[in-house]
Amino acid sequence: MGSACDEKLSDVTGPTPNLNPSLSSINQNIIQSTDSSGRTPCTNCHAGANPAGRLNLSGDVYSALVNKPSSFKPGAILVVPGDPESSYLYQKLQGSPGIVGLRMPRNGPPYLTDGQIEVIERWIEQGAKNN
Repeated sequence: MGSACDEKLSDVTGPTPNLNPSLSSINQNIIQSTDSSGRTPCTNCHAGANPAGRLNLSGDVYSALVNKPSSFKPGAILVVPGDPESSYLYQKLQGSPGIVGLRMPRNGPPYLTDGQIEVIERWIEQGAKNN
């Protein structure tokens, strides 16, 4: 994808204008941080000794997400590289039909913006690299 696509994407990421489709950016701007919309970091619930959904995002985020099965939905994989529609993380962020439990973040709204979700979708489409 060309830089023009990424420039346009940065215009829609709302409260995280520096967000880009890399794991390090998603981790820094979404997983570990709050944003100006008031959305709390994912690690508010997904960290510590008993993380929500048995998903601890305070350490190696790549190993916690990519090709890992969901703890609560049999057969679901959190992040399927190259396939956001089959990635349970993507489904949970969108609040797709068929998810177990609530849309993430569970304490929302606010939820991630469409632009923030689009960045995560693009990272998964591009192979969910550990970058």
